[in-house]
Amino acid sequence: MEVGGARAPPPFWAGGPAPGQTYIPGGPGPAAGLLPLTRTLSPMVTGTSVLGVKFAGGVIIAADTMGSYGSLARFRGISRLLKVNDTTMLGASGDYADFQYLKQIIDQMVIDEELLGDGHSYSPKAIHSWLTRVMYNRRSKINPLWNTVVIGGYYNGESFLGYVDMLGVAYEAPTLATGYGAYLAQPLMREVLEKKPSLTKEEARDLIERCMKILYYRDARSFNRYEVAIATEKGVEVEGPLTLEANWDIAHLVSGFE
Repeated sequence: MEVGGARAPPPFWAGGPAPGQTYIPGGPGPAAGLLPLTRTLSPMVTGTSVLGVKFAGGVIIAADTMGSYGSLARFRGISRLLKVNDTTMLGASGDYADFQYLKQIIDQMVIDEELLGDGHSYSPKAIHSWLTRVMYNRRSKINPLWNTVVIGGYYNGESFLGYVDMLGVAYEAPTLATGYGAYLAQPLMREVLEKKPSLTKEEARDLIERCMKILYYRDARSFNRYEVAIATEKGVEVEGPLTLEANWDIAHLVSGFE
C-alpha cells in the first residue's frame, strides 16, 4: 500500500512475537503452522555390535537381528547387513532409521551406476570413502547419522575391511567391531590374528560365531539370532538368520547382582 506516492512501513510487530504465543527468534512464527527445526539428540530403535574379520581370500561380517527400543527388545527380526553389489557389503550399528535412510541412498546409487552400463561398479573402498564424506558432512551440520558402519568386500583380488563412525572417523583393519563388541570381541579377534595372521574361511567363521556367542552372554542388547555376510571372489553371500546354541547352566552360580 502506498500513501502519497510513498510505500507504507510494515507493521511494527511483523515477524515478531504475538500475544499469548511462543516466539522463536529467527524461525517461522507459530502462526505459520511450522515446527522448529530439530536434530537427532538420541537414537530410538538401535542395533548393537557388528563384527568383521579378514581371511585368506575374503571378508566376513556379522550382526544380530535385534532392534532395541531403549532397553526393550522391541524388534527381533531386523536385518542390519546390506549387500551393496557383488563385491561390497556393509553392516551398521546404531539408529536403525538412519541405517534405512543410508540403505535407500546406496541402493539408488547402485541402480544409477548399473544404468550407465560402463562395466564399472562400486568397490568396497569407494563405498567406504563415500561414507566418510557423508558422515562428516552430517556431523558438521550438527545433524549426524547415528550409525557406526563396517564395510567389507573383495575387489580385484584384495580383501577390504573398513570402519566409519557418526563423526566421520574412518580406518581400515584386519578385525573390526562396533558397539559393545569393541570391548569384548575385538581383543579376542586380535589375539587369534596375532597367533595366526592369515585365517581360513572356516577359522574366521568359527571366530565370528564364538564372539557372537560371548556378546550374547555379556551384552544386554544382543540376541542369539544373527546374520553373516561373506565376500569372496565368487561374490557376496548373506546367510541367516542363524541361531546360536547357548548354555546357561552356570547362570544360577552368578550372584551378587540381584
